[in-house]
Amino acid sequence: MLLTLLLLSQDLRAGAAMVDITPPVGMPLAGYYSTRLATGTHDPLHAKAIVIQQGKEEVALVACDLTNLPPEVIEQAEALIGMPAGHVMISATHSHTGPVLSTNSSRNSAYGGDLPIVAGYMRELPKRIAAAVSQARLALKPAQISWGKGQESSVAFNRRFHMQDGTVGWNPGKLNPGIVRPAGPIDPDLNVVLFADAGQKPFATYVNYALHLDTVGGTDFSADYPFALSQVLGKVQGAGQVGGMITLFTMGTSGNINHIDVTRKEPQKGHGEADRIGTVLAGEVIKTYTRMRPAIGALRTSTAQVELALPAVTDDEVQKAKAIAAEVLAGKNPKFLDTVGAFKTLDVAERAGKPWSAEVQVIALGKDLAWVALPGEIFVELGQQIKQASPFAHTIVVELAHGPVTYFPNDAAFPQGNYEVVTSRAAKGSGERLVQSAIAQLKAVFAGLR
Repeated sequence: MLLTLLLLSQDLRAGAAMVDITPPVGMPLAGYYSTRLATGTHDPLHAKAIVIQQGKEEVALVACDLTNLPPEVIEQAEALIGMPAGHVMISATHSHTGPVLSTNSSRNSAYGGDLPIVAGYMRELPKRIAAAVSQARLALKPAQISWGKGQESSVAFNRRFHMQDGTVGWNPGKLNPGIVRPAGPIDPDLNVVLFADAGQKPFATYVNYALHLDTVGGTDFSADYPFALSQVLGKVQGAGQVGGMITLFTMGTSGNINHIDVTRKEPQKGHGEADRIGTVLAGEVIKTYTRMRPAIGALRTSTAQVELALPAVTDDEVQKAKAIAAEVLAGKNPKFLDTVGAFKTLDVAERAGKPWSAEVQVIALGKDLAWVALPGEIFVELGQQIKQASPFAHTIVVELAHGPVTYFPNDAAFPQGNYEVVTSRAAKGSGERLVQSAIAQLKAVFAGLR
């Protein structure tokens, strides 16, 4: 484990910036098992950055309005940014109306990931991410940083359910009479970090919440509900003015959480639903502004690489997967879970037994505030374990940072099966190994504080 102690002055400076990363029309859109080419832009996609500096040391918190970020894009962006290892936390918001990015993935290749337009975009993306950090550095100013935690449980739902036939269903449909009860919890914590200048004027709000971004649909680029969240908070804090506030949203652990209320018959899709969710979350953020606590203390970072085993696949499974993938490429529609499993099998076989190397990262500010960054899509139970075990007063857990890009169900989910388990490219127990690394680093960082 690399542990960096950042003491020096307690004086803090911070800056925020955002850079447009909207791809050109014609780019394939990510998030589904089908090819969708973008026809326009509802709202632009951004890379947003907040840089925190204490003495000679600094860290960057970066979020991109993308479904995921391939590890190579993050590595290239970090090299351009030039901060020491573990000082840059880059994550994706997981918007399903963002572009497909090539990740050496058989699924992405099948749905447009190998198109020249994708390669061209990926060459430019690290530069734009680095530009957001560079502009945030230029905007550094004496800052007051405070944190708060709201509670919002009306817009998030566990999407796995115990069914009457004894199985665990995944997105089983509205008013399905076979539903018995949810198979897991949600995380209602709405995490808020406010950045204000010396005159107490807010210039950035960092928001973290555990809710999948698959609300909008369609073929226009969109940041989904964080766009509405940003619009509302910006109006409250003076958006459109010189130096208007930036809202940076990151995804909490929501691998098994979405916005679908199965007890209601009304459809929940489109920009109206995204606006509703974003406005509900903004309202709770605004209420949380009234009970913020100052973040005071030394800035510290820690990072560790965790080796994760692959799930077992047989030669017979590989041959069947190749046949299913060929059907997809021929325009046929095999059964959904068969397609999901086929792409997983091909990707695992391609690694020829080579385990994943996953980064787990911690950034802390004093004894009160800590961020944890994890790879992939993490089940909510795993994120809750980290927060419950953390010695810090307030711990924010961010998913879809670094690699590998896959699902990490908790151990209890594996025998239950269904989508997240079928698609996971990491062996059972991998999620728990990430949790163990995060908790160990949090405790080590906290123990070094005076």
